[in-house]
Amino acid sequence: MSEHRRKMPQSQPPSGGRAAARRAAQQPMGRRSAEARDVSTGSPSSGYGEERPYGGRAEARRAAQRGGGRRRAPDGGAGGHGGPGGGRRGGGGGQGGPERGRAGGRPPGRKRLIDYPRYDKYGWRRWMPSWKLVTGLFLAFFGGLMGAATLAYAWVDVPNEDLAAKAQNNVYYWADGTQMAATGGEVNRQIVGIDKIPRHMQDAVVSAENKTFWDDSGVDPMGIGRAVWNMAKGGETQGGSTITQQYVKNNRLADQSQTLTRKVKELFISIRVGSDLEKREIMAGYLNTAYYGRGAYGIQAAARTYFGKDSDQLNVSESAFLASLLKGATYYDPAGSPEIDPKATAEANTERATLRWKWILDEMVKDGHLPPAERAKYPTFPKVQPPKKNAQLTGQIGYLVSTAKANFINNSDISEQDLAQGGYRIYTTFDKKKVTALENSVKKIYTEFIDPKKRPKTDTHVQFGGASVDPKTGAIVAIYGGTDATKHFTNNADQTGAQVGSTFKPFVLAAAMEYGVRNPRLGKVQDSTTRRIVDPDKSRYSGKNKLKIKNYDGTIWRDEKGEEWEQVNDDDASYGPMSLREAMIRSANSPYVQLGMDIGIDKVRETAVKAGLRESSLVKANVPSFSLGISDPSAIRMAGAYATFANNGERNEPYSVKKVESKKGLEYEHKAKGERAFSTAIASNVTDVLRDVVENPKGTGRKAAIPGRDVAGKTGTTDGNNSAWFVGYTPQLSTAIDMYRFDDNANNTKRKFESMFGTGAQPKIHGSSFPSRIWNDYMTDALEGTKVESFPEPEELDAEEVWGGGITSPTPTPSPTPSQTPSATPSQTPSSTPSKTPDPSKTCDVWNWPCDNNSNGGQDGGANSGNDNGGTSDGGVTGTPTAPTPTGTDDSSSSSGGKPNGGTTGWLDGG
Repeated sequence: MSEHRRKMPQSQPPSGGRAAARRAAQQPMGRRSAEARDVSTGSPSSGYGEERPYGGRAEARRAAQRGGGRRRAPDGGAGGHGGPGGGRRGGGGGQGGPERGRAGGRPPGRKRLIDYPRYDKYGWRRWMPSWKLVTGLFLAFFGGLMGAATLAYAWVDVPNEDLAAKAQNNVYYWADGTQMAATGGEVNRQIVGIDKIPRHMQDAVVSAENKTFWDDSGVDPMGIGRAVWNMAKGGETQGGSTITQQYVKNNRLADQSQTLTRKVKELFISIRVGSDLEKREIMAGYLNTAYYGRGAYGIQAAARTYFGKDSDQLNVSESAFLASLLKGATYYDPAGSPEIDPKATAEANTERATLRWKWILDEMVKDGHLPPAERAKYPTFPKVQPPKKNAQLTGQIGYLVSTAKANFINNSDISEQDLAQGGYRIYTTFDKKKVTALENSVKKIYTEFIDPKKRPKTDTHVQFGGASVDPKTGAIVAIYGGTDATKHFTNNADQTGAQVGSTFKPFVLAAAMEYGVRNPRLGKVQDSTTRRIVDPDKSRYSGKNKLKIKNYDGTIWRDEKGEEWEQVNDDDASYGPMSLREAMIRSANSPYVQLGMDIGIDKVRETAVKAGLRESSLVKANVPSFSLGISDPSAIRMAGAYATFANNGERNEPYSVKKVESKKGLEYEHKAKGERAFSTAIASNVTDVLRDVVENPKGTGRKAAIPGRDVAGKTGTTDGNNSAWFVGYTPQLSTAIDMYRFDDNANNTKRKFESMFGTGAQPKIHGSSFPSRIWNDYMTDALEGTKVESFPEPEELDAEEVWGGGITSPTPTPSPTPSQTPSATPSQTPSSTPSKTPDPSKTCDVWNWPCDNNSNGGQDGGANSGNDNGGTSDGGVTGTPTAPTPTGTDDSSSSSGGKPNGGTTGWLDGG
């Protein structure tokens, strides 16, 4: 034990009393410390009782918390452990002089300028900064930030306006590397002064984009803060929120990337521009550099592009429309841009543009820029001119360029606006020889059969579309988009709204082999172990005309009106029990409609998507006619989906751009990503069935046969004879051809598909007629000189016999083993009507469940007769029943108002 902590004998005399304590407290620290080490600790004065026990550091802290360091000892003398040491180890230190702080239990050391950790706090309070420290740090940080901002503002250079937007050509190349097109002049820009920009155009932009423009400093600190924070944490990129910032972004920054560095640079340049330029100059600069779509940069080019007039001639309504385009021309141009985004259809864009146009006019009234009486003069959306193609893009070149452009934009970080600036070299997959062969094949049909002057009621607005895909890679080698890209509005190789008809049936067959049919006894929740895989040859389905369609559990399917569905075959042809192979050969509707219901429409849809169709192109309603092709995929997608079967079940995404280069180097390169969609057993069996469609004398696709080559394919014709298809493939090439009548004039607000009865002097157009002939003619030329390849032999399927559509197995299902224990209570009332052998004409479920002799009528099918179109040759819904209108369908694609109904396929020469 140290000397100063040892207790002295009680008999020792006092060591000085109060006077000594005061003298010790007045001595310097160093001297007192020495004395504390050398002098024996004295006992308290005998006049104050016995010596108090020493409590150590804990007692010292408690004493400090009680304020012992601030008040005198009761006797006025030195407390604790005597003399100078009492303040260090003991409780109260008397009056203590300089030793008061330490005597009160405070930690040793001197108080610092930055008091952190806290000098006079303990525990967690020691680590809590004081308000003085927090305030000081905030002021220091803010001062440093302001200093840095001041330096940045002083040093930043505003880029030269003339260097910001120099447009160059985009050059497109054929697959062999030769130049296909140079889209020089794609950027359309004319600069006009502020005096040529109507005030109502300026007001429309202010009301829509930046209400405080005329008064703000050029930046919105809150908006910039949100954008910077969002990008810093990896969220969605955001643009500048003021007109000044947009002007700087469009006109003063060559770097258009959405990065934190560029955003900070834009901020300081915007502040500088806001202080250096007048608001009118900024407004003119913004409207002269903004992108309005269709290659139009600036208000003058936009006025000429959309309304055929100069900018100073725009009225209030037209100005509001052009202001709406600034939000994104891809989604607000009424002409639509479905090749860039399937959601950007003409109808959807028109609806969006109309709503925003109306909102801007109302905001102008609210902001005091437009009198209500003036607003009332514009109740309807302004009339917008249709797009005009570049003169260099005549014939098929324009369709090829638009397809490649969309493919590049959708698969890279380059935007439509970036591409319009030019300077890109785009290397495509298009084979010049095959493109020419496809165009020539279509022209032959036009020249020989289509004559609008002779047959104006049946031969006007006749359209063809086509696409050809390499199954092994997914490369689009050829398309046919229409007669001329500078005259014809729509790219017919892309999605047009034309339903695909019975060319959809192979996906139903693939689903039957992939998922199988459901067990009607097990309810809705079923997995692969409770389903039965369907064999295309062993299984049988009813081919009866006007077959009453059932749900998989045997109940009658009814539409939203409670009416039943009776499926019609083409030309009212009626068949008995038939295999799925035979039904595909003859393109009978009834077997595949009922098969789709037994599988589940959701599984059929899933199979089509796995093959390569876009889910957005498929109707959402789970109705029987879904299996008959009431959806409207594009020719490109149909060729790509059939290519999956041609490639023995491995899917390659269709693409048209191999790589893109610019002065910066390689901007984009296609990466092949083949995926296994179906097993080789499923794919080879689908192909084997589709070969018979072409090779069998009764097959609807026999006109597509190419001597000496393996060909598989399927015909398709839709309700009302509104469209006809042939989609087929060889091992090297998959091609889809479609035909329809459609007035696609943008000024025609009542555009719809028209029937093709009598077109080309034919009583009816089937997929086996003109589409099959075009397909055969093109494929013969496209494959000339190439190696002859064969399809693989169909592999064995782990499938069973399935009897559906109301037919019964010729071999009765054996009865179960009789129970060994007789019933305890035999039936007291015998059956009044003896059991009868089921009538094969009556309907039974797919699991050979006992026939329901009462719920299924004969060929007349009950009260319904005829069909929706007033004839009997369509494979649609009979009688008056209608199914729910599916989401996403084109109302003009069916003669029954776009409601799902059956196709018009049959075996005579259609399908």
